[in-house]
Amino acid sequence: MIELVNVQKRYDARIALDIPQLSIEPGERLAVIGPNGSGKSTLIRLLAGVLAPDAGTVQAGNLPRGEIGYLPQQPYAFDLNVQKNVELALAGEAEKAKIAQAALERVGLLHLSKARANRLSGGETQRMALARVLARPRKLLLLDEPTASADIQAMELIERAILVYADQTGCTLVFSSHAPSQAMRLSTRVLALDSGKIGELGETAQVLQSPQAESTRAFLKSWRI
Repeated sequence: MIELVNVQKRYDARIALDIPQLSIEPGERLAVIGPNGSGKSTLIRLLAGVLAPDAGTVQAGNLPRGEIGYLPQQPYAFDLNVQKNVELALAGEAEKAKIAQAALERVGLLHLSKARANRLSGGETQRMALARVLARPRKLLLLDEPTASADIQAMELIERAILVYADQTGCTLVFSSHAPSQAMRLSTRVLALDSGKIGELGETAQVLQSPQAESTRAFLKSWRI
């Protein structure tokens, strides 16, 4: 189980995240929603171990780093071809090329496997980075705005790849999203953040269709779900 207790993260004088307690069960699919600046990326980065809290504790189930897959909001590309970028996640695997190609096919990039990664568009770079994360089984998958740079067709590919991966591996999935409709499709539970605090937490349909918190209702009012 993943657990946060009395966690605070500050940027200068501003408290970006303030969570007294949050538990995430193994195999759960948690969507983190909220407006810009609500703390979504900060939470994902704390869970990934990229950031350290200024107060409190973050326990990720004592998972070794290799069991955690993390896709940052601004993914990076190494100065290699696309397939070699994915193979970097496959150290020790006997059939790296075959596994990498399968991961690229899932995100619709197999036709670009030999292209230089630094020539990809922003959306293609994001899908390549996702393929790198999905190339091997993980127990915890952390995705920060995984479709932020995607068009509608690419978004469908990405969402399908995430769902298939989660079904096949049984991993715990935590992802941030601006789109409640995406949370409805991919999650079993929703955490709505409000200025770094928990505004609402509950089953996906309940939070998105019958929100109790005023901050959640305000965020959702302009979305069609």
